[in-house]
Amino acid sequence: MKSFVLGCVFLWRLLQWSNMQLTVPATVLNCCEGDVVILMDSSGSVANYEFSRLLLFTAELFRPFTLGRGHVRVSLVQVGTNPNLEFDLDAHSEQESLQKAIRSVMQLHGDTNTEAALRVAQRILTETDVPKILLWLTDGVQPGEVDEPMSKLKARGVSVLAVSTVHGNYQVLKRAVTPPVESHLYSVDIDNIEIITQDMREAIIKIIRAERLRVVHLTSHSAVLQWRPVLNAGSGFYELWYRDMNTETRRNLPGDSSFVELTNLQPDTTYTASLHPESNQRLYNTLSVNFTTLPDVLSPASVSVSDSGPHQIRVSWGPLQPARVQRYTVEYGAIPSGRVQTVMLHGQQNSTLLTGLEPDTQYLVTVSAMHMNGKEIAMSVKACTQEAALPALTDLQLTPLECQEVQVMWQAHEEGLRGYWLSWERENSHSSSNPSVSFTYLPPTSRSTRLIHLAQSSRVCVSPVYSSGRGAGICCTAEKQIDSSQCG
Repeated sequence: MKSFVLGCVFLWRLLQWSNMQLTVPATVLNCCEGDVVILMDSSGSVANYEFSRLLLFTAELFRPFTLGRGHVRVSLVQVGTNPNLEFDLDAHSEQESLQKAIRSVMQLHGDTNTEAALRVAQRILTETDVPKILLWLTDGVQPGEVDEPMSKLKARGVSVLAVSTVHGNYQVLKRAVTPPVESHLYSVDIDNIEIITQDMREAIIKIIRAERLRVVHLTSHSAVLQWRPVLNAGSGFYELWYRDMNTETRRNLPGDSSFVELTNLQPDTTYTASLHPESNQRLYNTLSVNFTTLPDVLSPASVSVSDSGPHQIRVSWGPLQPARVQRYTVEYGAIPSGRVQTVMLHGQQNSTLLTGLEPDTQYLVTVSAMHMNGKEIAMSVKACTQEAALPALTDLQLTPLECQEVQVMWQAHEEGLRGYWLSWERENSHSSSNPSVSFTYLPPTSRSTRLIHLAQSSRVCVSPVYSSGRGAGICCTAEKQIDSSQCG
């Protein structure tokens, strides 16, 4: 009976696989170029049946793509107690081997250590300069602290898409994916996961479609556009035009171009750029992209402090704009009512070292930039100097008196002194080999004290105590002989 049941389950999975393949659209040849890392939840919270359904979905999702460099590369990382890289981006350049590899994945079980798996995915995806996607397949149960690593991936240009079962934490998944959420995040019953295959595939194609115009770098006054070349130097040229609400600019670019930088743009302005390949050999579609330049950034936009010491602070600012800034003025004074001092610097400098400061003091530092157009921009920060090193004890002497007694005398700097911390080893009445350690605190007027019942070769230490801490002390070894003491 057991073998009969196993055979039925195997036959059912084959039928499921076959039924899914019958509905697959025609192969998507040469449509896309990009790298995809599949983050597959393989932890113990995912049932075996759910895991097998996720594998079926994954295989079907990527079956139409042309694989390999210059096309689509796929990697799979399993999430468990420890992440497992099933195969890297260059492992499969043919569909047959990719499908076999996906069907052969064995579930890890264990904990859901998504953070560790994301570190593996980040290493894989940051090694290339093509469009990149992280596809997260999970039941969403206790995914861990994923907000920060997901944010780092997205900051490096990785598009994050996610599919979860109905158990998933929707808010965590929503924060993880890149916009638009409606096409990049799906929460679906595992039994009906195939209904999102086409939509998810179209979302992937939209990100990695090769025939598109992309903005790869943007500032307040420039933009870099990039596209996948379809011409060469002898087969034609590209016609480029871009416009805002008031003006339009046109340029012709060589056939072997793949990027262009647009300069002298207006800040915080929306532009439409279009690129049309011109060739006598065939007709090409016009590619377009909309973008908005960044708001104008005038220095100083940021001010920071470093290299803080008892008497110095280094102040740095940015961005450095030597063509736009005539000079910088740095003003600083102790809070709340210290004398304000001023340093004048040329426009090519973005840091200075402030010296002669008071220790353990808070300062208000203001950096002002006088721009060529007469505009003045200022930014202030608060900075603290470090405490000065606490004075050490200057002298310590031990004078043996009667048996097991010693007179202790010392000297120290009196400024800011709060008292003295004294420690010594006493004779233990229960064990002569294990002396007990005694401590006492003495007022700042004390310069000596008498200790009794010292252990043999007792270590006597005296440290000055100030309001901000204990200064360096001195220790001496008290010998039993009346006429000697050895200090160290």
